[in-house]
Amino acid sequence: MGVVASSERQVQHRRTWAVRAARLFDGHALRSGRPLVLIDGSRIAGVDMTGAHPSADLHVLDLGDATLLPGLIDSHVHLAFDPNSKSKQAMAEEDAHTTLARMRVHAGQQLRAGITTVRDLGDRHHLAVSLRDRYTAGTEVGPEMLAAGPPLTRSRGHCWFLGGEADGITAVQAAVKERIAHGADVIKIMATGGVITPGWGPHQSQYTLDELAAATRTAHAHGRPVTAHAHGPQGIADAVAAGVDGIEHVSFFTEDGIEPDWNTIAALVQAGIFVGATEAWLPEGSMIAPHMARRVEQRSENFARMHREGAKLVCCSDAGAGPRKPHGVLPHGIIHFASLGLTNTEALASATTLASQSCGLADRKGRIAAGYDADLIAVIDNPLHRLETLLDIQTVIRAGRLIHPD
Repeated sequence: MGVVASSERQVQHRRTWAVRAARLFDGHALRSGRPLVLIDGSRIAGVDMTGAHPSADLHVLDLGDATLLPGLIDSHVHLAFDPNSKSKQAMAEEDAHTTLARMRVHAGQQLRAGITTVRDLGDRHHLAVSLRDRYTAGTEVGPEMLAAGPPLTRSRGHCWFLGGEADGITAVQAAVKERIAHGADVIKIMATGGVITPGWGPHQSQYTLDELAAATRTAHAHGRPVTAHAHGPQGIADAVAAGVDGIEHVSFFTEDGIEPDWNTIAALVQAGIFVGATEAWLPEGSMIAPHMARRVEQRSENFARMHREGAKLVCCSDAGAGPRKPHGVLPHGIIHFASLGLTNTEALASATTLASQSCGLADRKGRIAAGYDADLIAVIDNPLHRLETLLDIQTVIRAGRLIHPD
């Protein structure tokens, strides 16, 4: 983040103030003319596009030749995961205090990277719910959080060490209700195995269609959405048929390759299911195995075609999963999205307006407009000309409060 402007002290503790820049991206389009965004408490009170001088008694933070954007939304993170830890399974023996302390650090990293809202899709002991509530109450400063709690998984299945094992329809239904009782915002279910847990390959289905459907029915009956982790073709198809609201990864990994099923994708598009395209990673540094690198490259190519066919591609990160996915990596994913055939505007929308829809927050997140949350970021110059500006966030405003780089 950039140097703190001298006028920030004047607006730091005020309920009503304004921020001005050369232009803003409102979640749909770029608007120029030195827009002025009026903030009242935690909400945006109005947006003045006339360029007129504000009243003399209004304190204004003028960012100069910068662009204001809605705060970014990462719809798939794991705050409990240390990206540099080779064995996530050690968490099974970790005390809650240690895990929660790490989650706070990672949440701060997300916020300083301009990510003002995160959806945590897997933790232990419902600690994400606890941290969410502290941020909501204002006792601690952090991004807005949505929490899933421990994801549902088969015994010794993917991420079993998070404590979410449930086998069979009755146990799955009970597990969904238990998460809702703990205050979960969304239900996460592992339809297939994954990369970081031995025993169940990414291509292997962990739950039957009937079990996925039972989880979805139960969650929907209690007003909660369901998102399914799914890499394998059968698991993806079953998740679509079960009526889930979102599917994470959508890799179509087979035992030794990748085989997209375009009939399944057509059904997914028809159903309006959100695709959590976990395409955010560091472009260099830690390497992955050549066979996996090729799979990931093919998956990106498939995402490009999915976009052309109308899929709702949400740019997200799976932050914490490995060294290439540190917390705060989402801007790299937005840049990558533009290489998939999306326009820069579409790439930005995938982590703002579309991401807000996927998280059920479209009525107050992902846009710069009156009545929306005052979650704003600013970058130098014009990100619609050069998305790389997102890698250098100059200003972060969370719920109407300036967030300092320390």
